[in-house]
Amino acid sequence: MPFPRSTEASAVPEPRVPPEGDARSWYERVLGWAVTGGPPGRLVTGIRFDVLELPADAGAALLRRPVATGPVALAGGRMGFLVAPGAAEELDGLLDWLEWGGVALELTALGAGGGITAPAPPGRSRGESPRGAAVWLRPPELGCEASLPALPGPGQGHRPGQRACGPDLVRLVAAAATECHRARLRRRTPQPLAFS
Repeated sequence: MPFPRSTEASAVPEPRVPPEGDARSWYERVLGWAVTGGPPGRLVTGIRFDVLELPADAGAALLRRPVATGPVALAGGRMGFLVAPGAAEELDGLLDWLEWGGVALELTALGAGGGITAPAPPGRSRGESPRGAAVWLRPPELGCEASLPALPGPGQGHRPGQRACGPDLVRLVAAAATECHRARLRRRTPQPLAFS
């Protein structure tokens, strides 16, 4: 005999039903990305992608520029731009070549042996996520690694009359360095007082 339902609100909450497939399985099964630890887990860098990290204010300015990017995550005060694997090893050389070497930028890269906090998959929220929890600003899609910013291979450079073959790591790093420098200057410059 079933128990009669009370018309009053129950003091005991309804049982929590886990979401359809957790975040870890979405990353591992759908995207094929390695995840360690958890929850929320860490997406392993250096295998399917590396991450270019910069302050959130510089990242927001970079997103407004006409520069091609891949997926972008925000965690705390940092933005992570997914780039092709191996790009982290190229960052210092690129910054030198772009004449940013020796300039104090808050621009770093995570490659082999690193990782970032796994944001909730697109369309799923973690409910009351704490302030600063990782979120996707531009979420990944299946096969997104094929269009991650990378250095052009031999014979794939952009020449007049030829379309670029994908997002260009050099352009992304140049724009990121510029925005990091601008953000640093804005933070150091006293803001004028606004009078009503």
